[in-house]
Formats: sequence, structure tokens, C-alpha cells
Amino acid sequence: MNELVVVSGASTGIGAATAQALAARGYHVLAGVRTESEADTVRADGIEPVTLDITVPEHIEALARRIADDPERRLLRVLVNNAGIEINAPVEVLPLALWREQFEVNLFGHIAVVQKLLPLLRRSRGRIVNISSVGGVAALPVFGAYAGTKFALEAASDSLRREVSAHGVQVVVVQPGGVRTEMAARSGDISLELAAGMSAEHQRLYGGLINATVASNTAFLKRAVPAAKAGASIARVATTPRPRARYTLGTDAAFVIPLARHLPARLMDGILAMSHRSRNPKPAPAPESAGSPS
Repeated sequence: MNELVVVSGASTGIGAATAQALAARGYHVLAGVRTESEADTVRADGIEPVTLDITVPEHIEALARRIADDPERRLLRVLVNNAGIEINAPVEVLPLALWREQFEVNLFGHIAVVQKLLPLLRRSRGRIVNISSVGGVAALPVFGAYAGTKFALEAASDSLRREVSAHGVQVVVVQPGGVRTEMAARSGDISLELAAGMSAEHQRLYGGLINATVASNTAFLKRAVPAAKAGASIARVATTPRPRARYTLGTDAAFVIPLARHLPARLMDGILAMSHRSRNPKPAPAPESAGSPS
């Protein structure tokens, strides 16, 4: 096929699976990783690891040079903006530094990559695929910061799509629901660690909610979409000739997103609360330890 594809956040999970699926389709994938050990893990036929922390301008500059100076003069066909982090806690409790960190990775880093690589995508009349989330449409309790980054990515994607369509560049959003990945599995542990450092008052107010939310998500992930299936779906979206503006991924996203868009907010609140209770008929007790907020 003799074309290049960039996938950020390609060391594990959805990113790694997407890189593998695109390589299987004949593309040469520049797979963004942050360490040499991650590079050794993802390196394979058709997959070339590149050092890419999307919050580091020098990494993005080096990636652009790698593409522009490609020894085989291959064009950049697709950019898959997949890198992300997830740190969940109630709005009142999550430290501002962690709010900012999530926006740096989940939004500003992607914008920086887009700004640098758009000239290369114009040459190929290529495509940008932004990996959002069901959380970019429906914000669950405790997920405020993460959902905020995805809501913002959704809005930026809409503006970008309308700005560059006349240049021949397509912008597509993929909205996964639950996917079995290391990031998703770690997010529950991170939430519990943050909860353990809350003040006694915050323990009383939010401890049960946090524990119940983590328990619910942990149970749900056991039947969530496997990362390999998600990657295959994203590869199809990245290469289909006439893509839609948005794609949901997983039955939960296909169910929740239309409801969130069309139902009154209070009714949606009630549906989510009932769904939460059905997964957790006996909410877990609040963490016992108490301290100052993180």
C-alpha cells in the first residue's frame, strides 16, 4: 500500500491493537510509544515504534521530520489520535494539577499533533481519527475531568472537520464505550488511591459513591469489548472510503449516546442512577483512612 499511518498511544490497549490492524491492511504504522521497552514490545512487520509523548513538542517535531524525510517518500494517509489518561474522582476532590494533566494529554497534546501534521495530511488528502469516548457525550459521576477532556475533543473535532473538509482532509470521531484495556483497569485503582487520601468530610460525602463506581466499572469491564476488536473497528473507520463523522464502538456506547443526546437531563440522571444501582445493589462502604485532600 506504500502509505504511512500514525497511531499515538500505541504501546498497549486500543492503540496497540489499532496499529496491528492497520499494519495487517498493508500500511506502515508509526506507533507512538514513550519508552524503549514499549518500543521493543510493539515493533513488528509494518509497525515502526517512534518516541512520542504528545505533551513534548520535540517529540512531535521529530515525528513530523520522520514523515517528511521518509526514505521511500511515502505519504501520511491517517493520523489516529489515541493517546490518553484517565484519573477519576469527584469534581470537588480531584486536585487541579490532575485536571490539568488530563487536559494536557487528552486534548492539548492531540491538538499539537494535529497542528504539526496537517500540512502532511493535506498533501495526501488524508484523514484524522480522534478517539473520544462515550464520556464525550454522557458524563458519569466521578468521571468529570476525563469526560471534560472528551467533550472538548468532540467540539474541537467538529470545528476541525468543518475547517479542513474543503482541503480534502477528513476528520472522524470514534466513541468507544467500555473496552478491556490496561488503562481502564488501572483507573479504578487510581480512584481508590485518591479516595484513601480524602479528608474525613469528603470520605463521608463521596466514599460510597467512589467505591460503588469502581466496583460497577470493574464488573462491567469483564464483559466489555476486547481491545483487539476495538482496534479492528478503528482500522476499518480509518480506511473506509466514505466515512461518517462519528462512530460508536460497543453496545453500551450505542445505547447511552443517543439517550444522552435526546433525553432531558433530569431523566438521563435517573436512568444512569437506576443503572448504577442495578449493578451495585449493596454499595460498598467508604474507605476507612482519612487525611488531607491530595
